[in-house]
Amino acid sequence: MTTTVYIPQDSSALSLGAERVARAIQREALARGEIINIVRNGSRGLYWLEPMVEVMVAGERHAYGPVTPADVAGLFDAGFLKGKHHSLGHGRTEEIPYLAKQTRLTFARVGIVDPGSVADYLAHGGYIGLRNALSLSSAEIVNVVTDSGLRGRGGAAFPTGIKWKTVLDQAVEQKYVACNADEGDSGTFSDRMIMEGDPLTLIEGMTIAGIAVGATQGYIYARSEYPHACRALARAITAAKEANFLGQNIQGSGKHFDIELRIGAGAYVCGEETSMLESLEGKRGEVRAKPPLPAIEGLFGKPTAVNNVISLATVPVILARGAEFYRDFGVGRSRGTLPLQLAGNLKHGGLVELAFGCTLRELLYDYGGGSATGRPLRTVQVGGPLGAYIPASEFDVIVDYEALSATGALLGHGGIVAFDDTVDMGKMARYAMEFCAIESCGKCTPCRLGSTRGQQVLDDLKAGIRPDENLKLLHELMDTMQYGSLCGLGGMTPFPVRSALKHFPADFGPSRD
Repeated sequence: MTTTVYIPQDSSALSLGAERVARAIQREALARGEIINIVRNGSRGLYWLEPMVEVMVAGERHAYGPVTPADVAGLFDAGFLKGKHHSLGHGRTEEIPYLAKQTRLTFARVGIVDPGSVADYLAHGGYIGLRNALSLSSAEIVNVVTDSGLRGRGGAAFPTGIKWKTVLDQAVEQKYVACNADEGDSGTFSDRMIMEGDPLTLIEGMTIAGIAVGATQGYIYARSEYPHACRALARAITAAKEANFLGQNIQGSGKHFDIELRIGAGAYVCGEETSMLESLEGKRGEVRAKPPLPAIEGLFGKPTAVNNVISLATVPVILARGAEFYRDFGVGRSRGTLPLQLAGNLKHGGLVELAFGCTLRELLYDYGGGSATGRPLRTVQVGGPLGAYIPASEFDVIVDYEALSATGALLGHGGIVAFDDTVDMGKMARYAMEFCAIESCGKCTPCRLGSTRGQQVLDDLKAGIRPDENLKLLHELMDTMQYGSLCGLGGMTPFPVRSALKHFPADFGPSRD
């Protein structure tokens, strides 16, 4: 009898030795005469347990991890191919508390399917959304997405349905769908996990978007730092075309939509939609002035629906199960679920998909397990390197767009980076300015010069030089950056600096050193 063994080929799992573990298991099975079928799946997102090996026993998966090559012989001795007890065992995978408490909609198949297999994707509910979309008019698809309450998961939280309707309403022959897969925020990895672990759901979502807005061509703009994701996407695009879920006359519907993968050169600013479009056109990645909006005049001057990976990967479940189903999750104007990424100083870093409405404290302690060092958590940064810092006194804030905005923070892409009480917030504020200076495209003066000047002012504050004068200068500088920059890079750089100044003012003088 053949036993199926699942070993992630997720890049984080590979960095922790998953490839060596896979080879060791294959060798050990051969030596013992055991017949196994190794499936290289995506990660379930429990990164403190990676490499996590799963074994299918009587239709249920049993998890073991973190596994090293040295553990393999012992696993075989213990009978792990039959789901037997071992010190690295965690029982049935779905019953691991970290997973069992989640609501996985967008990530329903990540860690479960073979990422490049259309047959496996179909067997786990894939392409139901596209089949339903093919039976609807473009306007009806847009209405479903609008009624679901889906908002952009890339940071701006703009209603996806409104953006699509704007593109649909443009009376031109050529339109585009552009997927912004330039995931560059620190502490974020949900886009990568989708592209590596379930790329077909992104492809399906883009295809539905194309049909909805009247586009026949889509582009995925991926970052060069994601080679594994790019290979997985290329493989999945080919598989989708071979199965006639992509390309000409999709499933005999008369609808056409194709996707091309483009790889960027690693500029953080190309995560901004208009810079990405410039790069897609073969130009230097610089921000465009708006208006016109990309939905009216985008790629190659044509109407373009620009969405990020998670937004598009969520569309299939909405079309498969209905707007009401998705809208029933969440709170207030934040509907559905969001993949939240726990990183930094936490025991259990990883991905958690939950309906909007949980608190930061729940995420950090019920899922993250508290700090990895055992010291008190002092603050978390939410929303990437330009996100605000939230102090421990505000950890009971609800995780949704409006609640976080009310505290002066932004949810952004859902990245949460934790710091214990040894962090120097003066240095973290300076890093925000340094990051902006390095990544600025240079097109606008507030961002280009303001970030460099900001570092100098913060250095003077740290040295105790004219503190009152320099503090006033810093606030004026941040006002200029926030309200005068062309895009969010310069405009949001003040967020981490202001929040650090507000909650940790003592860190901005010479005393911390």
